[in-house]
Amino acid sequence: MAAGDTPERIGVRIARERKRRGLTQLGLAQRANYSRSHIAQVEAGHKMATPAFIAAVAAALGVSPARLYGQPFYENSPVRGAVHTHIPEIRRVLALVDVPPDLEGPPRRLTELDAELAMIRRLQVASRYSRIGERLPALLQELSWHAHHTEQARVWHMLFLAQEAAADLCRKLGYHDLAGTCLDRAAESARRAQDPHLPLLVVFRRSLLLLAVAQWRSALTLLDRAVRAVDHSREDAAEVLGTAHLRAAIAAARAGDAATAWDHHGQAVEIRRRAGRAPGDRHGITTGFVTGNVAIHGAAVAVELGDMDEAVRRDRRIHPRLLADLPPERRAHHEIDMSRALLETGDYGRALQRLEKAEQIAPQLTYFHPSARSAVAHLVDVRRTLPEPLRRLQSHMGV
Repeated sequence: MAAGDTPERIGVRIARERKRRGLTQLGLAQRANYSRSHIAQVEAGHKMATPAFIAAVAAALGVSPARLYGQPFYENSPVRGAVHTHIPEIRRVLALVDVPPDLEGPPRRLTELDAELAMIRRLQVASRYSRIGERLPALLQELSWHAHHTEQARVWHMLFLAQEAAADLCRKLGYHDLAGTCLDRAAESARRAQDPHLPLLVVFRRSLLLLAVAQWRSALTLLDRAVRAVDHSREDAAEVLGTAHLRAAIAAARAGDAATAWDHHGQAVEIRRRAGRAPGDRHGITTGFVTGNVAIHGAAVAVELGDMDEAVRRDRRIHPRLLADLPPERRAHHEIDMSRALLETGDYGRALQRLEKAEQIAPQLTYFHPSARSAVAHLVDVRRTLPEPLRRLQSHMGV
């Protein structure tokens, strides 16, 4: 939504795109493999649009999910609106492929850039999108310069990590095309880095883009290949393999394949149990394969399968210490998932509390997360009067 525009519900966007294509609700339902009543309830604002629903409807209408969500989300707030100001520069930097950038001055030393990468990682797990955007363009340019001039595998590895961070930021802000470009560049850097597991990390990111366009089976195929490609002799094998299973569990759940989803999640649980101590952080994905995150993925699988009672049961069994050990990004994401589950069970008060908690933990992630925004919009639709916390969230998000 552009700054100054009137907030518009997802259901209204779906209805408009449906009518543009000359489809009835029944016609769209048949194409998207949902019931007509489900389509009608979402369009009227009586039912929340889940990520799986949006992906399926977008595919059926031939539009991007971002169009239905209204992404990128431009905020009236100068602080949140500023997040987007760095995207054109990231796009410009990534236009260079086979040649080094022409820098205005000498690049920073690799030791300084390594420290900058560590800072980017800390900002990622804290979901500080604005600060990531400020730092990424220069980091990408300088690492690209060093990589092309030295051809050192280590430097290509560093450039890969920066490009992966750019892909993550762009996807979360709704620039899926640019996220895909980032991953193309990261795949080439991974090849030159001579680390057999780096291409698998690209697969993990690509699977998220595929899920956004309802390509569940394609995502599962990629992730199954990643599972088979893990080199079990390497120190980071458990970290990479476990993360592949967690991503595959969510992909299978989005596809409605409960048996496959729980099988992948069960394998991740077993790998985590056998691994013993927490794995190293060679690739910056350790936060994705610690005990707490494996546990909240179980709740997420249940949510994606539509088994909200199971999601709530799993949430209750997660020890607070396990959640406390997770970075803000993962904790806030879990709160948003649980708000979805509670909305579906009609527990609007607790759903709002979980959204408030997500905002407290990671404000920018919550404001820009499509599911959080959909949940807030749905609460606004179903409540006769808006309690102050909901009114404040609605104002902050512009929904």
